[in-house]
Amino acid sequence: MAADDTTTAAGRPIARVLPLLSPAHLDRDFDYLVPPELDEIAQPGVRVRVRFAGRLVDGYLLERLPRSEHTGKMVKLERVVSPERVLTPEILRLATSVAARYAGTRADVLRLAIPPRHARTEAGATKKSTAATESATDAIAIDEVEPVPAAAEDPAVSGRGQQPVSDRSGVDTGHSETDSALDEYSSDRTRPESATARESSTVDSPRGQDLADSPRAEPGAQAGVAQQPSTPGSDGESSSAAMELSVDTSAWGRYVHGEAFVGALRQRRGARAAWQALPGEDWAARLAELAATVVAGGRSAVLMVPDQRDLDRLLAECVRLVGDSAVGLSAGLGPAARYRRWLAVLRGQARIVVGTRAAVFAPARDLGLIALWDDGDDTYAEPRAPYPHAREVAMLRAHETGAAFVAAGFARTAEIQAVVESGWARDLLAERQVLREVMPRISAPGDTDFALERDALARAVRMPGVAFAAARAAIKENAAVLVQVPRRGYVPSLACAKCRTPARCRHCNGPLALPQSADGQAASPQCKWCGITEAAFRCQACGARALRAMVIGAARTAEELGRAFPGVPIRGSGGGEVLDTVEPGAQVVVATVGAEPLVRGGYGVALLLDGWALLGRADLRASEDTLRRWMGAAALVRPRGQVIVMAEPALPTVQALVRWDPVHHAAAELAARAEVGFPPAVRLAAVDGTSASIAEFLDAAALPDGTEVLGPVPLPPTARKPFSGSDSPAEVERMLLRVGRSAGAPLARALTAAQAVRSSHRSDDPLRVQVDPVDIG
Repeated sequence: MAADDTTTAAGRPIARVLPLLSPAHLDRDFDYLVPPELDEIAQPGVRVRVRFAGRLVDGYLLERLPRSEHTGKMVKLERVVSPERVLTPEILRLATSVAARYAGTRADVLRLAIPPRHARTEAGATKKSTAATESATDAIAIDEVEPVPAAAEDPAVSGRGQQPVSDRSGVDTGHSETDSALDEYSSDRTRPESATARESSTVDSPRGQDLADSPRAEPGAQAGVAQQPSTPGSDGESSSAAMELSVDTSAWGRYVHGEAFVGALRQRRGARAAWQALPGEDWAARLAELAATVVAGGRSAVLMVPDQRDLDRLLAECVRLVGDSAVGLSAGLGPAARYRRWLAVLRGQARIVVGTRAAVFAPARDLGLIALWDDGDDTYAEPRAPYPHAREVAMLRAHETGAAFVAAGFARTAEIQAVVESGWARDLLAERQVLREVMPRISAPGDTDFALERDALARAVRMPGVAFAAARAAIKENAAVLVQVPRRGYVPSLACAKCRTPARCRHCNGPLALPQSADGQAASPQCKWCGITEAAFRCQACGARALRAMVIGAARTAEELGRAFPGVPIRGSGGGEVLDTVEPGAQVVVATVGAEPLVRGGYGVALLLDGWALLGRADLRASEDTLRRWMGAAALVRPRGQVIVMAEPALPTVQALVRWDPVHHAAAELAARAEVGFPPAVRLAAVDGTSASIAEFLDAAALPDGTEVLGPVPLPPTARKPFSGSDSPAEVERMLLRVGRSAGAPLARALTAAQAVRSSHRSDDPLRVQVDPVDIG
């Protein structure tokens, strides 16, 4: 489509560009002149190359303007990389909100949101689109997208009212409306419910309202939000893009409000729910049914999963229902395949996106549903700046677009429980009677040293006799037995047999482990850090020479079970050899946590070993993560099967598993965190670096009143250092900044400003700022 008179170089000769620059103080919009030869293709959303400080840098054209507030000499656009308008107004608004939420820059967020260009793939896709029929071309034509509105529109998008190019900032670090909605739960705990409902009525549905009656904010309904025109496949004519689908959603009738939720999706309402799947539920089929229901109404859906194995399973279900309208997005595809599928989503050819954490930014047209499975998985946390969590980004996007939202899983995180208690989302649960009909029998006989010492068999295979008897009975019934172990390897952790002090290397003080020898003979302990064999171990605490296994790995467990069940196939799943499925029949499957394969008809028995190794981790989320992993394994057992967990029966996490009550466990976890001041009850920022860089940063930060400064403390062992290679100093510290949730936005603005000051001063010491990190320490 040729540019009209209002967007030509004569009518609007100024291009407002966001250069992709790393320094925080350069997160601004800059104005450039549009040469006549680039006028037609220099449209909002395209990739451009501009000259900045004497060098060429990449950027995105945000909008075309009739004039600039800059009075000095202006530089021309160097070139338009591609006429493909890859940055949509919705993704730009989302990137601005995410940058403000996580004290980052829009450039960093856009690097996560938009994949690198693959020129050959883009050109090939364009030729295919041109050769199609006129109606199909109109449905996906990139030139049909209206430019981002100019200065009269949203300041966060257009930069209205900003200063000249030399000192104008394009970063909107204000407290977003979505952030306010998600913060309501903390005030619910201290204010009367009626007051909370009145104050949050603009963003939250009433507590007494049913799922189907939840209000839906139309995309772009907020003041000043730029909207795309009504093109085929877009908002205005979504009915023309509706697919003739017959989706059977009767399985949702097992859940209270399940049918109402599906009805809300058919009516294009923005219902929001926390869905706890029943044991044995085909969750992939259920999520695919929700997505197909949305597509049948002419809208799009984004479904997120933690890993490639779940992606393949969910994508297969979506393809079964909607065919080629479903695509998968993951980093493992390779640059060409990933960019080709991403373009299909951008152009409206794909209506269901199934992907990992980066799929939360997929440019789906007329988004009607965004859902994620198992949000407690740590792979949803982005390891690159500004370190957003896919769950939080999904909730931001759902709120800003008015799309429906589903957080699904067998277990529940404290963060999802928080938004349920705030009224932003609602429970989607089954009645206890329905649950009892499908859940296996779960018991906890105990895993104390005293109990194991009394049982000769237990000493050999690290499980009580009742678990061994259950496994033997299942094998006699020609059923598979699942054995979940927390660690892979042979014996990954050793300790002194006398005083139980962890065994350490004499050379580097690293942990000792017992590797598996190639010939099956006994091996000497080996350091996991330096690799030196410790043939003559002596305890540094008591001087004893004997060692005992603290945790038995999957390989050693499989070896011992092979002796205990002669003639029975023993299969392993974990590490580099993860099984997706196994055939039914008598067998023992030894799997590490998260690598349990599916078996048709379900397992007869599941044995969850060494529960103390999961619960005893020095981690804020240890109990929550343990319950999530246990429930994931127990859900694979058939209804009349048996689950035996080797852990202390009196622990609340074990009791939650026995009762299959993840909601109560999440509520207790949330209350405990609120009492001691940990997320999601508060907003927490972690500043990692050397003592000098942290001191410099805090001096430059105008922290809001009431900010608690905790630390410095050593960086947690599992956290990555903000340094690379040989530049890493010997000591890296962490400083924690804690505020109430209502002060989260001021804290983020202060952190953003402090980072801008450091970058403008060209501070050399690397520093990392994370808001609400998963790994606190």
